[in-house]
Amino acid sequence: MLVERDSLQKYRRLSFFLILCMLSNIGGTAFISNSRAETTSACSSRNPADSNSRSIMQQQSQPNDDDDDEVFKKPTAAGKLEELKQRESELSRLLAEVRREKIAALRSKPLTIGVIGFGRFGQFIARTFQKYGRVVVTSRSDYTEIANAMGVKYVPLANPKQFFEENLDVIVVAVSILSFEKTIRSLLPHLNEYLDERKISEDKVHGPLFVDVLSVKEHARETMLELLPPECDIVCTHPMFGPDSGKAGWHGLNFVYEKTRIDGVVLNNSEGVIKESHKEESEVIDQNSHPFHPEDSSEESRIKAFDRVERFLSIWEEEGCRMISMGCKDHDSYTANSQFVTHLMGRILGEQ
Repeated sequence: MLVERDSLQKYRRLSFFLILCMLSNIGGTAFISNSRAETTSACSSRNPADSNSRSIMQQQSQPNDDDDDEVFKKPTAAGKLEELKQRESELSRLLAEVRREKIAALRSKPLTIGVIGFGRFGQFIARTFQKYGRVVVTSRSDYTEIANAMGVKYVPLANPKQFFEENLDVIVVAVSILSFEKTIRSLLPHLNEYLDERKISEDKVHGPLFVDVLSVKEHARETMLELLPPECDIVCTHPMFGPDSGKAGWHGLNFVYEKTRIDGVVLNNSEGVIKESHKEESEVIDQNSHPFHPEDSSEESRIKAFDRVERFLSIWEEEGCRMISMGCKDHDSYTANSQFVTHLMGRILGEQ
């Protein structure tokens, strides 16, 4: 019994001690809280400015949803770059789609292209032309084997009637500047005969589109305008490359061109006006005052003529040429200056 009583007393004393500890903790916590409150109140009463500063700091330290939204609204440099890349990707996709449509349009109506002069340069361009349409070539020499190996048709120049009867959309005159005018004059009787035969059965006759490739443009322009009948459209071109510089492809190579006469209308590329070549007294007409009206037969004819020109130029464009639209007079002026510098430097270096 004595042992039990001692144990019970020890238990009671321990329980009482634990209760005191609990009460002291509660009291200590309350004491600390009250002390902090009193300290804060005392500080506030002594210095109101400190209290206001502390309040402002507390407000600034609190997160602001509006500020966060504003931060997200302002794109960072990385975000802007990604947006530009997305736009670039979209534009690339649109460009690829347009190119597919363009190639489909070219293939839907392939041109029949004739090449007069099947020498080294004539063979060079005919090889590329045959990828886009049917090609018929003619020359004084017999190039039948080379033409057959290339997949093009050869007609002897001695038989120009057969050449025109191939229903050519475009004729590229790829001869030297010395024989250019002579070649055009020799073809004229056969060309006029071919057009006259077509006029019997057709209301409006379109002759072939004539294209030159000479490096001097004014001579070719004046010769074709003077000699070729108005039914024949004219485009003056200068591919500023050849079989050597273009043997790996035409990408990035300069191709200068002038749309000289289309559907009987002579375009003055230097002044931005056009002249009617059918009239005895050429009348200068503002291009903007000559809109197209597809329902009108003459305008429909003009649209077809422009379409043929664009189809031919698109061949060079699709091959990657750098397309440069330039008047013949400006072209000759620029090339004369550059050739002068080239010859001058050659002479200076040769005298060293």
